[in-house]
Amino acid sequence: MTGRILVVDDSVLMLDIVRDALEVAGFQAATANSIAELEGHDPASFDLILMDVQMPEIYGDDAAYVVRHVRGANARILLFSNLPSDELAKRASEAGLDGYISKHDGMDALVSQVRELLA
Repeated sequence: MTGRILVVDDSVLMLDIVRDALEVAGFQAATANSIAELEGHDPASFDLILMDVQMPEIYGDDAAYVVRHVRGANARILLFSNLPSDELAKRASEAGLDGYISKHDGMDALVSQVRELLA
């Protein structure tokens, strides 16, 4: 399986867990633990961006909106958060994103959804 994925989360532990799960599944995963680190990546070089919502600098859905609509990223962008699913769905829709994945669902569900999305 191939696919370049950028994971943006302010938790270094979560970044390590997600990156490891994605790499074991055959994906190439890069991480950013702040919006400043996100700025250092070219969104055009990724197939998928997983964006945590509750970032210290700015809400992830607002940052993802900028990546998609201002920087013109063609990558699929999913919100990735512990927030309730109905709130995630609303935030993703309002920002014009491709959907969301709940952290509560675990790494197996994350990998499964990523495989489906990038198939």
